[in-house]
Amino acid sequence: NLNQQSVTLSSPFLFLGPDHYAITKINCGGDHNFLLYSDEKSSTAPEDFRVTNISRSISLINDASLNTWRMKLLDSTDSTITNDVILLLSSAACWNASFLDESDDSHFKTNPKVPGIDLNSVRLLFETLSKPPFARLLEQATKSFESLLIPQLPCSPPDVEAMRIYLILSECPALHDSKNYITLTIPLAMAILRLDANPSKVLDNWWCLVDGGVFSRLVDMYKSIVVFLLTGGKALLVPVFLENYTSATLKLLEKLHKVNLKAGHVEYNRFYIPDITTLVDIQEDYLKWFLSKAEIKMRTPAVQSSVTLCAYPFILNAQAKTTMLQTDAELQMQMAVSGANMHNVFMLLTLEPLLARNPFLVLHVRRDHLVSDALRELTIYSDVDLKKPLKVIFDGEEAVDAGGVTKEFFLLLLKELMDPVYGMFTQYTQSNLLWFSDKCFVEHNWFNLIGIICGLAIYNSTVVDLHFPLVLYKKLLGVAPTLEDLKELSPTEGRSLQQLLDHEEDDVEETFCLIFAITREYYGLTEVKELIPGGDRITVDKNNREEFVEAYLKYMFRDSVSELYQAFSSGFLKVCGGKILSLFQPSELMAMVVGNNNYNWEEMEKNAVYKGEYSATHPTVRMFWEVFHEFPLEKKKRFLLFLTGSDRIPIHGMESLRISIQSTSAEEHYLPVAHTCYNLLDMPRYQTKETLHRRLTQAVEQYEGFSLV
Repeated sequence: NLNQQSVTLSSPFLFLGPDHYAITKINCGGDHNFLLYSDEKSSTAPEDFRVTNISRSISLINDASLNTWRMKLLDSTDSTITNDVILLLSSAACWNASFLDESDDSHFKTNPKVPGIDLNSVRLLFETLSKPPFARLLEQATKSFESLLIPQLPCSPPDVEAMRIYLILSECPALHDSKNYITLTIPLAMAILRLDANPSKVLDNWWCLVDGGVFSRLVDMYKSIVVFLLTGGKALLVPVFLENYTSATLKLLEKLHKVNLKAGHVEYNRFYIPDITTLVDIQEDYLKWFLSKAEIKMRTPAVQSSVTLCAYPFILNAQAKTTMLQTDAELQMQMAVSGANMHNVFMLLTLEPLLARNPFLVLHVRRDHLVSDALRELTIYSDVDLKKPLKVIFDGEEAVDAGGVTKEFFLLLLKELMDPVYGMFTQYTQSNLLWFSDKCFVEHNWFNLIGIICGLAIYNSTVVDLHFPLVLYKKLLGVAPTLEDLKELSPTEGRSLQQLLDHEEDDVEETFCLIFAITREYYGLTEVKELIPGGDRITVDKNNREEFVEAYLKYMFRDSVSELYQAFSSGFLKVCGGKILSLFQPSELMAMVVGNNNYNWEEMEKNAVYKGEYSATHPTVRMFWEVFHEFPLEKKKRFLLFLTGSDRIPIHGMESLRISIQSTSAEEHYLPVAHTCYNLLDMPRYQTKETLHRRLTQAVEQYEGFSLV
């Protein structure tokens, strides 16, 4: 609009302004530009934008400004100075403009994936602010954050540069002080959760880029708040606030957990909050979660309920998740038992008692036909029946199954199934681990049976001695295998593929001499297996080596064993399928089946039970523990295998493993005898430590176990 005339243009055009006028300032906008001009005779000088006007720029927060403000606060009691300091400290713009990453002018490249901020400078400034001379200034900063800055953070920041404040505030040490959790740290979490979808994704991207230390501190801070709220929240807060604050903290941790799945900053167990098992009744919490899920599914009006921690499984350790699974098992069993009991009542009323259902899963088996009987018995039961408590009856025996007979059933059945004569599994010598054999002599329902047995072991809290690699449990949870899984199962093959990927020279073809096919030997005959169609004619080179490794892993863990694995998986999921399985990490699921190796031998001694003449103070018992504690780790594990049938311990730890030692009238030249079904050791009354050491070592080393030999 020049000389009261408006013109719309789509291309550059030269305007001739009025005579005797000079331009004093140019204001540029998105789609409008303004030129300010004055008479040439005016004293107003044109503004030179090549020179920065410090008085008009955003005030920066740095060591110099901190010292200036500190001195002003010391020298004056004028409230105006205090207000000026508060104004600056509560300004998101001032914080966002400070600490710019000036390496390679990175702050000029700020975008949804680059924050353009130097977090180390932020940390150093807050360290300075935390020193005693700056105590008053830190107090003012904390109050400014609490009352002005955080409450005013918008849902949709005007620009990506305005997002830096969320990274800056996370470095403030005041947030880690428990007295500021309610007023500072939780409100920041709520402000983050209020962000619209796009800025929320920007923050996620930036969190992916921060170093592991920054991310770990953030995770630990909000984990501490969960514990703080669970321990003292009821005394400090009314229920509605407690629920809101707990929900916000857990949702922020959930957001961080999703970021970590992409970035891999910390191990998944860094999110565990071990205190939860003592602060919360996991069984009750799971039941609340289960009922809330049922209400949603049935589309009934949901009752306002408290936050359930089971909705955030990433904070629950293996022990808590085991309790959840056992609660689910008990719930499923009770539902199955209740259904059976209701059916029994109905049958009695209709005079058809022969059709009454048993509230237990009862298996009748013969010792000399264990596999065929187990297959016959387990295939006639429904999925619901398999969730009932297991009772095993051996043909011709009257023993009441209080747990020992069931354990013996698992041990004997798996020993027979693992017999190498059937060729069901291949044992890898280097790792001593088992994997499905791509050539076997049994029907697929045998693999289905092993899957069912693993599921029953979980539901009946029994540890079984199966040396499967972690990749099996990853596949059950839908997690894709990686090269690390091959390194665990077959270290030599894994290292060879890693060397192929790491080779820097261009002579991959000449050095490795590989094609997209592998050879397998079966009983003296060699077969070529193509990894991709026509693979026996495709050479592995520097450009396609990653494709080769991917195809190799796919063949190893999927294609070559697909039918066998599918049979195993369907059996396992028939017992343990459902949403609750998705709450577990692969290593946690593995520990549920085969136990873990978190040994605490002193705890095992503490929990030991003695029978007959023996007691904790008996001389022979004292000698036994002296000898045992002198054993190296591998020998202790061999003893555990000898006594319990497994060299690993239940997922709940040593406190859940109770062994018994009883005296016998046998003479000293007899070896100790283990009853693996009851974790019971029959031990003669040895008179010397040397004799006890020799006899115990002989007994342990003569035990073969169930590995493929």
